[in-house]
Amino acid sequence: MIAVDAGCFIALADRRDAWHQRALACLPTQDEGWITTWPVLTEACHILSHRLGAQFAAALIDDAAQGHLVLWTPGAEGVARMPALMRRYANLPMDLADASLVLLAEHLGHGRILSTDERDFDTYRWKQHKPFHNLLA
Repeated sequence: MIAVDAGCFIALADRRDAWHQRALACLPTQDEGWITTWPVLTEACHILSHRLGAQFAAALIDDAAQGHLVLWTPGAEGVARMPALMRRYANLPMDLADASLVLLAEHLGHGRILSTDERDFDTYRWKQHKPFHNLLA
């Protein structure tokens, strides 16, 4: 499974987005399975609603409901680690969605991700020292 950040969902939906063509080129990776977190989905829906309209946010939720996108939720232990991650990367700053993706990488055992946020995911480390591999960059 490949972790997906909000920027990828937005780029796929918005033809005017600078990342749109790269996101389209990554669509075949969906055959491997895409997985994201509730904070990422919330962020993506919020931006899609404001940028393109509620129907685009609803379509993303439909994808999850139809099983085209797996939603992962960290347990209580993971949620308890999020503030420390956010403090560690406060200079970027790290938001809740990004913290959840670091935990997801640890859960998956790899850092393969689709994200438009190159700077942050070049900096973040999962399991303290392992880098992400951004397939969208």
